[in-house]
Amino acid sequence: MSILLFCLVGLGAGFIAGLFGIGGGLLMVPLLVFLFQQQNILPEIIVHLSVGTSLTIIILTSTLSTWAHHQHKAVLWPLVKQLAPGLMFGAGLGAGLAKALPGSALSQIFGVFEITMAVLILWHRPPAASQGQLPGLWGMVSAGTGIGAVSAIVGIGGGSLTIPFLLWCRIQMQQVVATAAACGVPIAIAGALGFWWIGGNAQGLPSGSSGYIYWPGVFGIGLFSSLTAPLGVMLAHRLPSQRLKQYFAVFLMLLGVHMLCLP
Repeated sequence: MSILLFCLVGLGAGFIAGLFGIGGGLLMVPLLVFLFQQQNILPEIIVHLSVGTSLTIIILTSTLSTWAHHQHKAVLWPLVKQLAPGLMFGAGLGAGLAKALPGSALSQIFGVFEITMAVLILWHRPPAASQGQLPGLWGMVSAGTGIGAVSAIVGIGGGSLTIPFLLWCRIQMQQVVATAAACGVPIAIAGALGFWWIGGNAQGLPSGSSGYIYWPGVFGIGLFSSLTAPLGVMLAHRLPSQRLKQYFAVFLMLLGVHMLCLP
């Protein structure tokens, strides 16, 4: 039953990763928390284990999503290159900060973060003429660092932060989704390595774990997510931009409420 549940989570996460340009962490972290609760894992490490496992899976889901978007020539690679150094530094920093936080605090941060981002996207208005320009080099590094740090703390690929940032820069939604997917790869790599390191001496880890990474979950979810990510990308390029933004915001809101309701 556990293997079946991991596979079902993978199918949903892959589709959402392709549709919204995210690594699937928005879905995976809450569901991994539920799955680990059923396995009687120590409550104090469940959220950390879910976040670390999610980030590791996102390496695969974001890579597959990025490749599919690249086939549509929608990824703005110069922007990815400018953001990548800050994203990786921030993700490593975020993993270090997560070590000092209890699991209950991580789940509350996740929930508040999701709801806040949903409201910001729903209230989004086109920037004024003096706004909406890409910042300079240090501005991009700073933005990447902030996005990477928050993303690693909550176990996501950063799409829910990268997307609003790029929308503010007045980039077309389809290109925003594709570029956000590509930005998820460096975040996931640095974040996963960080959670591997900080969980090295953790007590009560289940068999098959390396730090806060649970490999059976990584392979089960990662394999099946690869089957549905291209379907999400296909739908993303067919939906109107405004409707895609609305779906994305509603999705964030539901996941945020779910995480706030966790014990």
